[in-house]
Amino acid sequence: MMKLDFKKLKGLIPVVAQDYKTGRVLMLAFMNREALRKTQKTGKAWYYSRSRKKLWQKGETSGHFQIVKGIFADCDKDSLLIKVKQTGKTACHTGHVSCFYRRLK
Repeated sequence: MMKLDFKKLKGLIPVVAQDYKTGRVLMLAFMNREALRKTQKTGKAWYYSRSRKKLWQKGETSGHFQIVKGIFADCDKDSLLIKVKQTGKTACHTGHVSCFYRRLK
């Protein structure tokens, strides 16, 4: 397995979740090593909640899971892009398809 750099953000690595068919960016989250292992083992996205200080599986509350189609590291090996099949209609906890729905003026 590729060695990723979890040191820059105190054990965390930023993760962009992208719809594998449309290319739409769905959300930005963070993973620690355990979340990445669980994601690879289960085929569903697991993240680390900085506010709750614990792991969470995307969809555990909403039922809108992310089925992983591919995981890609950036050139510095300190962030990830995860291509997913989003189940349900929303990725954002606010009920929007994507967390990136607010356009700055």
